[in-house]
Amino acid sequence: MELFSPALHGFLLGGSLIIAIGAQNAFILRMGLQKAHLFWLCLICATSDAALIALGVAGMGALVTANPALLLTVTLAGVVFLTWYAFVSARRALNPGTMELAGGPVPDLKAAVAQCLAFTFLNPHVYLDTVVLVGANSATHAGSAKLAFALGAMAASFVWFFSLGYGARFLAPLFARKTAWRILDASIAVVMALLALVLLGDAVN
Repeated sequence: MELFSPALHGFLLGGSLIIAIGAQNAFILRMGLQKAHLFWLCLICATSDAALIALGVAGMGALVTANPALLLTVTLAGVVFLTWYAFVSARRALNPGTMELAGGPVPDLKAAVAQCLAFTFLNPHVYLDTVVLVGANSATHAGSAKLAFALGAMAASFVWFFSLGYGARFLAPLFARKTAWRILDASIAVVMALLALVLLGDAVN
């Protein structure tokens, strides 16, 4: 019971940070609806989060925040990638001819993994959430309690991504219509564009 509280603390913090709508979640939702490479994509997202959380708990958060050049480079790369994906999503939504009942073309595993890694590591906010915020909160614990906190935060990522990916199939009847895919892709385009603008604002500031 002594370790349950730190683990729960980590789980709730990790969950609250990861559930927010973002590029990574939108991508996993779309792949879930298409039932494409789900296990590997969910595993990549969850294990990536776990690795970043481990770095944050180990003290890397302070190093990242102390290196403005590194943050600027990642931010600008994220702006470029998110802008490109917003354009692709908008084009899919505006051109019914490119959309099928399956939600458009399904990327092969190599392309899907590459996109997944880009959504994960070209988003500076993932470092803020996992390395900086989770890392900073871990400082309130020590020893085995700190380890329990980290494992709790990691568990939240695994639960969330696998639930999002495999749970998306329950929405399949809704997405049997092209209109639903049009709305989803338009929403994704807006989210990506807004995230790109936010990151660009961060870079300018």
